[in-house]
Amino acid sequence: MQNKETRNQIIALINKEVVPAIGCTEPMAVALATARATEALGSRPAKIKALLSANILKNAMGVGIPGTGMIGLPIAIALGALIGKSEYQLEVLRDLTLETLEEGKTYINEKRIDISLKDDITEKLYVEIICTSADGRSSSAIIAGSHTNFVYVCSPDGVVLDKQHTISSESDDNDIRLSMKMVHEFATTAPLDEIRFILKTKEYNMNAARKAILGNYGHNLGKTIDRPLAQGIFGKSIFSHIIARTASACDARMGGALIPVMSNSGSGNQGICATNPVAVYANENENTEEELIRALTLSHLTAIYIKQSLGKLSALCGCVVASIGSSCGITYLMGGDYQHICRSVKNMIANLTGMICDGAKPSCALKISSGVSTAILSALLSMEGKCVSSAEGIIDDDVDRSIHNLTSIGADAMRATDDMVLNIMTHKGQC
Repeated sequence: MQNKETRNQIIALINKEVVPAIGCTEPMAVALATARATEALGSRPAKIKALLSANILKNAMGVGIPGTGMIGLPIAIALGALIGKSEYQLEVLRDLTLETLEEGKTYINEKRIDISLKDDITEKLYVEIICTSADGRSSSAIIAGSHTNFVYVCSPDGVVLDKQHTISSESDDNDIRLSMKMVHEFATTAPLDEIRFILKTKEYNMNAARKAILGNYGHNLGKTIDRPLAQGIFGKSIFSHIIARTASACDARMGGALIPVMSNSGSGNQGICATNPVAVYANENENTEEELIRALTLSHLTAIYIKQSLGKLSALCGCVVASIGSSCGITYLMGGDYQHICRSVKNMIANLTGMICDGAKPSCALKISSGVSTAILSALLSMEGKCVSSAEGIIDDDVDRSIHNLTSIGADAMRATDDMVLNIMTHKGQC
């Protein structure tokens, strides 16, 4: 077992990265910055200018905004100014009502919002909001590095916060640096009372799956898997139940349902993908509560570990990261040890590396389903003693080097892919 100080550092990291969120975290980060800038202004802005990194813009263009029936950034910004409270963090719009929604639509129609790319920045997660009052006073707020990390706030009276020198670092220097061995040791040996809080992820994300069944969200992938035609193909199996419960929660979240989920590393979809496959498998396999707690901890902490070198936003789909975590959790629930879990990680990397992120949108449920399917397959192969070898592709004998091969491709080699994806998304329909 790790010492108390190390365990406390890891627990602090989990609590920092696994937090509740309503809606896609990119538009919510923009709404959060708008709320903070509005608070600094002290009155309703007459004009709002949003300067965003390409990755923020990409992830916010086509996703539903909770409770609005609308997609994209304008309504998120309008509501951030009208009803947003920065103290709510990524649940910034939870006070939404039908009346304030109509106010938000009016605000958009009055052409008060301007959205554009921020020039000359290297930071992938960057949100700058400038609010101007009717009498010419202005305020601003900047989020960078992570979805709730304010690095600059200015009111009409002067600078309130300035730590812009920190935005060149993707992760907090105070965060403990993880390894796969450290992740496994913590998840499997930490005193149960210290990690029982991870059950909140099951409470939130399985609840999102249940509520999704009550409506028609996104492409209804989760409900489709539960229908007779799909059951004739997949059967009523653990496999189909895992996909259905995971896809349903994603359907609801991407479709704009006003349902909170527990996110991981700034992504609600990653939180869902790291939670629901593990929770469904544990329930149907009749694992103990302790086994579930440890499997969820292993899944979420693996995703956090991979994101430490990948970064919060990249050209690599987040379902790749979170599905690796859920494969580890499922492998553990199958009775796998550290070596089995390392095999599962390598099997995942050998298959899913290169899946692009083309923004947050309803079809993310399809990508999540692909990731979860691979997670189950990778775990099964691992338990049979099968593992992609270092003679094949980007896999290394060492699991941590294999992970860093994945993240190097996602963070560095796919930068041109990211640029091309955004260019395609912003020029569709043009000759």
